[in-house]
Amino acid sequence: MLDEKKICNSILKNLDKNITVIGIDGLGGAGKSTISEKICAELEDSDVHIILLHIDDFIHVREVRYNLAYPDWQCYYDLQWRYDYFIEIINKIKSGTDNHIRVELYDKDNDCYAVQCYDVIEKTVVIVEGIFLQRKELQGIFDYMVYIDIPEEIRMKRVLKRDTYIGNEQQIIDKYENRYFPAERKYVNEYRPNESADYVIGE
Repeated sequence: MLDEKKICNSILKNLDKNITVIGIDGLGGAGKSTISEKICAELEDSDVHIILLHIDDFIHVREVRYNLAYPDWQCYYDLQWRYDYFIEIINKIKSGTDNHIRVELYDKDNDCYAVQCYDVIEKTVVIVEGIFLQRKELQGIFDYMVYIDIPEEIRMKRVLKRDTYIGNEQQIIDKYENRYFPAERKYVNEYRPNESADYVIGE
């Protein structure tokens, strides 16, 4: 169950840096966005300056992430995200050399990128919510990691209600079984994210 006050107290105890980067990791349908917003609101009540980033804003355009030369799940796991660019942005924020950071975020409707600016001040906390945040590509980026551990069958019920943009119920199931779930299972088997996180939220 979510106890955002407990999580935020734990985060605040670890604010020993000018810029602290917090990861909210979890698989599809785990509730990452909702929980991230609650944590942000709780931290803002403690007068903490927040930058909220979504890892899905750092994906490649469709031509790259839907490469027909690879299985669908492998495209999702290996070709989906602009990790190099994401790391570059986080390192720029951490450096403290620029109070105004310009970031290219993915525009889903137009399959392109749009620039958004973020203010960086002293004692800024960067909250990053998204999937696969404990992969080796992102090691050393996060100062504190929360993992949302929700069973696959519960997440499937959630996405059937949420992801209607994919199509009907069977089309949603097919996409998750062919693209998302195989990649998620690989991640869980390889990284054991529930064991590596600093704080785990369960159902």
